[in-house]
Parts: sequence; structure tokens; C-alpha cells
Amino acid sequence: MTVQRPSLIPVDRLASILRRTLLVFFGVPILLAVVMSLVDAYRSRGRRPKPFPTTPPRTTTVGEGEITTYTFGKDLYADMLAAIEGAQRQILFETYIWKADLTGERFKHALIAAAERGVDVYVIFDSFGNLVVPPRFKRFPSTVKVLRFPVYAAGLRFFDVTRYGRDHRKILVVDDAVGFVGGYNVGSAYASEWRDTHVRITGPGVWDLKRAFADFWNLNRRKRFRSSERPLLLETSSVWEPTIRFHRNVPRLWMFPIRSMYLEAITRASERIYLTTAYFLPDQDFVDALKDAAQRGVDVRILIPLKSNHIVTDWISRGYFSQMLESGVRIFRFTGAMIHAKSATVDGTWVTVGTANIDRLSLTGNYEINVEVIDEAFAAVLEEIFDLDSSNSLELTRNEWEARDVHRKFTEFVLKPLRPLL
Repeated sequence: MTVQRPSLIPVDRLASILRRTLLVFFGVPILLAVVMSLVDAYRSRGRRPKPFPTTPPRTTTVGEGEITTYTFGKDLYADMLAAIEGAQRQILFETYIWKADLTGERFKHALIAAAERGVDVYVIFDSFGNLVVPPRFKRFPSTVKVLRFPVYAAGLRFFDVTRYGRDHRKILVVDDAVGFVGGYNVGSAYASEWRDTHVRITGPGVWDLKRAFADFWNLNRRKRFRSSERPLLLETSSVWEPTIRFHRNVPRLWMFPIRSMYLEAITRASERIYLTTAYFLPDQDFVDALKDAAQRGVDVRILIPLKSNHIVTDWISRGYFSQMLESGVRIFRFTGAMIHAKSATVDGTWVTVGTANIDRLSLTGNYEINVEVIDEAFAAVLEEIFDLDSSNSLELTRNEWEARDVHRKFTEFVLKPLRPLL
């Protein structure tokens, strides 16, 4: 009697099946994402954002300094340019996107003029974020020290994931007197058409911003400058401000404290959490922390754009809505314009404002910086801003979400494999 052995699939056949499976699993979502982006770009041509409510700059005394909050780009840019024009010794300027429009030219001319009158001017911008900016705009006279963070920074270290982070930070420090940080890039559209949040800081906190800039400059300067170019050295202050701390994500050093900062604040919350973000694509642990807070009675509210400038991100983020709504998390969608702010308050005491979105790229990928403030008066200002933004928002109810069309559910399902990439 002959025993037949089960036939084995040849290795090449198995490899072919695996390649086709991966192609379908990732190729279809990527193709759909490209088509959606092209269609959205076509439909958005000539479309102008609607007016939205804003608050005038508000200044709060915090510790030994002050924090001024901005929610309208024109107000912020006016104070930033005034600081640059009044600089006497040093300017440190860093941005992700720097448009070559009227606003961008004003900043460039102000920085060059400061350098020509003897101010020590350092500039950092991300080359990937400015791919579409004309090359002539990115050229500066030798009086301005410029670090162009490269599109590809890994060199021959192709598999070193720590070298693929973008420089997503927005910092301005003038002398030892004043520092600015927040979500605003530089451009005319951001001046009036986007809702964002930025802060101006005086006092000991300015030194932490200076150190953050200098550390990035020195970490990335070696291959961009001649060996004779000296590092950016600072005379550090011995004063520590107990109510203000800066948290910096540094991919090269595998440091991502901003995510931990958020999680600690969320898990300690006992009354309310108000979170505003341009893009909501966290990991499941972050989502679980918000759900757990809501289930223990905390008033958890998340404010996101009804429609952001990245339609695929909008669709992928919706994959979290069902579980959050079921847990009692409230979701508000800002209407009429893009809200690009990255801020949060917890229990009317804890506040963060900065450059990091609540997504994987910001929390575990890019160079980011957020300021953490423990101050009830400052938290009250941010809560008032959240309430005003909520008045221009539509709350998503559980019934509304469950009643969405089948084709919407199918699109969310198809795009789900892209979630870990964003």
C-alpha cells in the first residue's frame, strides 16, 4: 500500500503569492489615496476658506516671564517681524514651510537686514517641506548662516530609521529676550486663512528654546558646513522655570518625549481634557488612554478639521471614531477653514502648545517641540480659545456616525493599512 505525501507548494510559487498579496494589501490603498488626493486637489481649486472666529493676543504672567497666545497669523507675524527688526545681537529662526510669497519675502528681507546691521542670524528650514519653493528664494547672502535640512538625510544608512525624520519645528528666538513657538509656518495663506496657535515667551523659558535650536544646529551642521565652521555655542542660564518645560522629539537620538508627556497628562486627568489637533492618527495605546479617561468620567473633547488639507489623513483618522464615540469621547469638527493648531489642556491646569500633531509622524518620527505649562491662568486662556473654536464646529454624534453610507465604511476599510505609515 502506497502512502501519498501531500504536495508542497514550490518556493517560487509561494514567493509569487506573497508578492501579489502584499501588492493588493498596500497597492490598492495607495492607489486609492493618490486618486482621492488628485480629485480633492481638482475640486479645491479656487475655493476660499470662510471667516472664522479668533481671539486677540492674550498675555499671561507665568513664573518669572510672560506667555502671549496667538490664534490669528497676522497678529503673530506682526510681533515676530517687530522682534526681528529690534534684534541687537542674535536671531535664531527655524521653520518647516516657508512660502516664497509676500509674507515669506518680508521675513527673508527682515532677517537679511538684521544680518547686514551686525546681528548674528541663524536660519534652519526643511528642504522637503519647501520642495515647491523656487530655488532663488532659498538662496541667502553669506551674512546669514543657513542650515537646509536635507530631503534625504540617511546617506548610505538606508535602514537607519532615525535619519528619516523631518524638521517640523517652528521656532524664533531673538537675543535673550523673547521666543516664539507653535504651529504656524510662514506664508500669506497662514496669515489669514488658517486657524493655528502659537505662543510668545519671555523669561527663563527663552533659554530652553535657544538650547533646542542650538542642539539641532550642532547635531546636523557637520556635513553641511566647512570643518572650520564653529558650532553654535550658548551661555546657558542657571535659572530653571518650574512651571514651563520644553519637550523635544529627536529621532537621531531616539528621543520622543512628547508622546509620553501627553499620555502622562491624559492618565492623570480627573475632570476634563480638551485637545485640538490638525491630524488625528495616534497609535492604539494613545486612543485607549483617551477612552479610559472618558470611561472614568473625564470630559474628553477632541477638535479636528471637518476637512483638512490632507483628505486621505481625514479618511484614515475616521477609523478611530467608532471606539471613541462608544467610550464617551466627544468629537468636534472645525468648519469653513483649516485648523492647524496643536494644543491641549487638562483639568484647567495643564497646557501644551507646540508643533507636534497627534499622529505617528509627529509623535514617533519627526523633529518636534512642544512647551508644557502648569498654570491655571494660562490654561483658562486656552480653554476659552477651545470654547470659541467649538462654537465654529460641528459635533459628531454616535447616531450620525453609525448612519454613514456603506461606501464611506468601505473606503475607511480599504485605507486602513496605511494608518501605520502616517
